[in-house]
Amino acid sequence: MSPLSGGAALTEPQLTRRLADLGIGEGGVLLAHASLRSLGKVEGGAATVLHALRRALGPDGTLVVPAFTSDNSDTSAAHRERVRGLSDETRTAFRERMPPFDPATTPSTGMGILAETTRLHPESLRSAHPQTSFAALGPHAALVTDDHRPDCHLGEKSPLARLYELRAQILLLGVGFNRCTAFHLGEYRVDSPPHRSYRCVVRLAGRRQWWEYDDVALDDSDFATLGAEFERATLGSAVRTGTVGAARCRLVSLVDAVDHARGWFPEHRAIGP
Repeated sequence: MSPLSGGAALTEPQLTRRLADLGIGEGGVLLAHASLRSLGKVEGGAATVLHALRRALGPDGTLVVPAFTSDNSDTSAAHRERVRGLSDETRTAFRERMPPFDPATTPSTGMGILAETTRLHPESLRSAHPQTSFAALGPHAALVTDDHRPDCHLGEKSPLARLYELRAQILLLGVGFNRCTAFHLGEYRVDSPPHRSYRCVVRLAGRRQWWEYDDVALDDSDFATLGAEFERATLGSAVRTGTVGAARCRLVSLVDAVDHARGWFPEHRAIGP
């Protein structure tokens, strides 16, 4: 019988057991993308889900979440949507009020309640990239989050590359492959990836200022298609599926996902300058 039958809420032990059944094991490293709404009722909400994930990983396991911030950039799609239809004067005033990124206090944008709950945990560490930071809990948290270069969103000098080295798993809890951030590392690993300019508000030497930099042009518009083809190509060897509460879930090998993406992009995108 489903734990949601009769309106019952999922408990922490139930969640931990189902996460373990999915394949999350003790001592692992896990990058989690989650829609908690998809789970249905959970006793204790996001805090319970976080506790269950950490219990499934055990004391030697490390949990990582994206803590991205589009609110401090005027080159992000989220910002362009926010100022759509505003007058030039109002848009300029809005831009002048945008606060600089602070890794200690800036909330993530659009990453979900689990990501924010993890970021706010007193033991959480966060990488310092002003737009694509990650937060982590566990023994490998410092290794994952340290040395995230500010001009490298999701490439070799980012937590994704460290997660690749650690052979992490990806949990897609109630979300699809369109949310699979790890595919971006594949964008960096093709020959001559296209680049673009990014701009965001930072604090340097105690002063708020705009900073512009060049990096790989990130594009997640085809990730759902990429993920479906990846899942078919690996015939279940790199993707485990299951249900946690009311949520359809996938547990994915990050190494296999990145390697597949690296080979897929040149065949399905126009790569190069």
